Amino acid sequence: MKTILHTANERGHANHGWLNSYHSFSFAGFYDPAKIHFGMLRVLNDDTVKGGFGFSKHPHDNMEIVSIPLSGDLEHKDSTGRHEIIRENDVQIMSAGSGIAHSEMNANKDREVKFLQIWVFPKEQNITPRYQQKTFTPEQRHNAFLTVVAPDDDSAVWINQDAWFTLGNLDKGLSENYSIKKVGNGVYVFVLEGEITIDGQLLKKRDALGIWDTTSLTITATDNASVLLIDVPMQIEGVA
Repeated sequence: MKTILHTANERGHANHGWLNSYHSFSFAGFYDPAKIHFGMLRVLNDDTVKGGFGFSKHPHDNMEIVSIPLSGDLEHKDSTGRHEIIRENDVQIMSAGSGIAHSEMNANKDREVKFLQIWVFPKEQNITPRYQQKTFTPEQRHNAFLTVVAPDDDSAVWINQDAWFTLGNLDKGLSENYSIKKVGNGVYVFVLEGEITIDGQLLKKRDALGIWDTTSLTITATDNASVLLIDVPMQIEGVA
């Protein structure tokens, strides 16, 4: 088993007033040559947006973009005419493919929206842009791991990559085993809340541990904990 530790206080940080953003990987004005990507995982931004503000329409291509609201409501509009509200417990994915423009705004003027924006390099280039979102209840992931993004599971949102996103809410003292989904993949474990240990390594809120060259791992909750696991190919292929 090989690992790399990314602690919460080592992340890049940009506070623009309307946007308070923490970057797990190099992004915008934050550059760390040791944190360009984890395999095919390119971006993990932990964003807080003030009421009534957001990201105006901007283009993307050939990237799988996942948005996971942690609290509040996120308003999505894109160049295909789609207009959606993404809420806490929803997971949204946009395959930018051959090109799409979208905006993401706080849907409320009186409270913040907190969400994760995650980018994964695609498996196939220049596909027709597509969008999907689904709701997953906290009960589905209580003391269990729930797959919310997958290339092979109709109960999850589909991704153009051999990648799987899994959420779990674990009570203090519980241990759960996770099996990496595909040979050659690694998993990036990101602690949303609480504390966990993996192979003796303590991880606190917003810490992360990248793990590869293994087939499975055991997560033990040392406090009530919420975790996100991002299972991705470690070999960079087809990236310009």
